[in-house]
Amino acid sequence: MMKNWYKWVAGILLLYTVWFGLMGEVPRKVVLNESIRNLYFHVPMWFGMIIILAASVWNSVKYLQTSQLKYDLRAESTAKVGILYGVLGLITGMLWAQYTWGEWWSSDPKQNTSAIALLIYLAYLVLRGSFNESAQRARIGAVYNIFAFAALIPLLFILPRLTDSLHPGNGGNPGFGAYDLDGRMRAVFYPAVLGWTFLGFWLVNLRNRIQTLRMKNEEA
Repeated sequence: MMKNWYKWVAGILLLYTVWFGLMGEVPRKVVLNESIRNLYFHVPMWFGMIIILAASVWNSVKYLQTSQLKYDLRAESTAKVGILYGVLGLITGMLWAQYTWGEWWSSDPKQNTSAIALLIYLAYLVLRGSFNESAQRARIGAVYNIFAFAALIPLLFILPRLTDSLHPGNGGNPGFGAYDLDGRMRAVFYPAVLGWTFLGFWLVNLRNRIQTLRMKNEEA
């Protein structure tokens, strides 16, 4: 029971997030209007993605240090869940863009660099699938995973700030906290970040268990 505490926390926080995200009071802002509710979904998914992908890199480093395949298994599982969160983040971002900017994809620098970052991680999965020998796949995959995360940070947080961008906090625009996020929204936003992150690690745990059972069946 105690080792599954984060699953209960994830469920409670996400129920809280969904309820207040759809039914709670939000600031009435010009242009954003009711679409500001997407802040509880789009942004926390990106936060969760970064945390999960950081855990993937940590496992890749541990594999390179120890050569234990369990760390490679965890690195792959966390990377796949991180990619899933990235795709969901792009979809919710496109939905938000349609209602605020008038286009699903406006070639905003943040949109473009986010798509590039996801393509880099999708290439990680393709690279892993091109090797049959497990140790070679794990070693090369670990090195590439570290490179992918090193590329992710400037793509998401540095390059979009160097040019004009419609995204809050980029291209000279103030961040959400400066003009939109009041106390009511903060009371939902921060639990949403924790809830989506814990859900991500729950998915990672499920995938690890499935992969472990599959490996045992293959060995048998």
